Amino acid sequence: MALSRRAFGVGLLGAGVVGTGGYFAVRDRPELQGLLGSRTTLFGFVGGEKEAFLADPDVIRALGGYGLTVDSRVAGSVEMVREQALLSQHPQFLWPSSSIMVDIARQNGLGIRNDRVVLNTPVVVYSWQPVVDGLVKAGLVTVTNEGHHQLDLKALLDAILAGADWSKLGVNSLYGRARIVSTDPNRSNSGFMFAGLVLSLFSGNVATSADLATFGGKVQAIFRNMGFKSPSSGKLFDQYLAGGLGGEPMIVGYENQLVEWILADPTRWDRIKASAGAKPVVLYPRPTVYSAHPLIVVDETANRLIEALSSPRLQELAWTRHGFRGPLGTATGNADSAVSGLLPAEVDAVLPMPDAGVMLSLLSTLAS
Repeated sequence: MALSRRAFGVGLLGAGVVGTGGYFAVRDRPELQGLLGSRTTLFGFVGGEKEAFLADPDVIRALGGYGLTVDSRVAGSVEMVREQALLSQHPQFLWPSSSIMVDIARQNGLGIRNDRVVLNTPVVVYSWQPVVDGLVKAGLVTVTNEGHHQLDLKALLDAILAGADWSKLGVNSLYGRARIVSTDPNRSNSGFMFAGLVLSLFSGNVATSADLATFGGKVQAIFRNMGFKSPSSGKLFDQYLAGGLGGEPMIVGYENQLVEWILADPTRWDRIKASAGAKPVVLYPRPTVYSAHPLIVVDETANRLIEALSSPRLQELAWTRHGFRGPLGTATGNADSAVSGLLPAEVDAVLPMPDAGVMLSLLSTLAS
């Protein structure tokens, strides 16, 4: 039976009310903003260790649900908060790898609308099984009951300053003096944080300006011993994998880097574990420092990016696909079986970083 005009009109009115209510319901839920069809593109600089995370199709899709598209360019954490050549490009957000960068950005006059730590990953040392076996014999590395490797970094640094050969540290497969390599601390965060950790280890506590005057020369000697220093944590990790045991015996990096590499191709990791060649090993310095990844909002529009990255879905992807821990340093999802047991549930031996003033002075010392 045909509908009367009156009934048809009431039906249209009801549909309109439902549609309008649905619009406001979606509008008021940020995770559903993408359903409205509008996308906001946010431009900013990010640390290289987060490049693969932001390129992950599922991460792109999840951000799209918030109505966001991220146009990110890789830059060193120190560079992005200090270099006018980058800041003059008017980024809407910055995503460095240390909370200290927020203070340094403010000291440089950057107008910060908001900031929040959304990811965490501890600074670690990457090496190879033959090196680790020697360091275990020399007493510099211990293995926990769970199979994780802990490094006495202060003892290693003292040996490097003393000019010890690899053979003296139990590593007979390598020639020459022992060394550890990080990124350039004046450009990249992993080198920056390692420099702060080294200064504090020599100081015996969280380093102060007085400690810098006393021990700055030792830190300078450690970094001078490295030779060329990469400007990017991602590039250094690639060099480590490509150079192998002979090219890069020990480097400084982030915990998530090996996890991300394993999860990208678990079959490749199975082949490496089954092969007779040298295998990558992650060492946890005791103590270490946590690399907190604060999202710095320069333009108000980027506040939505903080909300999106803090959501359960994106936190889960950060951990299960890319090895990033949550804001409190804990797992935010179940790790893939390929890395089961590889990571400790918690990293408890953590030292705070020296304050921004001490670190800026240390950077000047290392630059000279």
